[in-house]
Amino acid sequence: MAEGAPLRFLLIVTGSTLRAEELDRPLAYYLKRRVEEAIAAAPDEDLSDYEVHVVADFRWLHDDALQAMATISLGGPGVNELAHRWLEEVPVALAVNERYFIQMDPELAEAHASVWGMDNATTQIAVSVFLDRFLPRFLERCATVPPAALDLDDEGESESEDD
Repeated sequence: MAEGAPLRFLLIVTGSTLRAEELDRPLAYYLKRRVEEAIAAAPDEDLSDYEVHVVADFRWLHDDALQAMATISLGGPGVNELAHRWLEEVPVALAVNERYFIQMDPELAEAHASVWGMDNATTQIAVSVFLDRFLPRFLERCATVPPAALDLDDEGESESEDD
């Protein structure tokens, strides 16, 4: 894809630790599928051009263009650096017995959410609750996010071919 092409991504960010790769990344792909289904079923045409992608926390943290996109952080602050950063920055929308948490600005000034539990089982519960109770409103906010210019090359360099 050409550099600077306008894109609308919803990013699901997981941690880069071995535990996060083993447990949270598969859960992120489940969440991705459910978000894609919700987008496809949404009556709002403003969501039809969204692509949902799973990315690592350090990629998101080191790429300013990604930080402007709609983002769901998945996994707790012990395994996901983005969740750690947002721990104090993003308000808690739901906390259940200090076992699982959904962080999301009630005004949704930014299309950012953090979904996590104290372990993988409670993170799975948090994802289920997020899908049922918070995803529709989050997607309504995503519909208002304009496309962003993004260079999709991993290193930010354009490819060149020498024959």
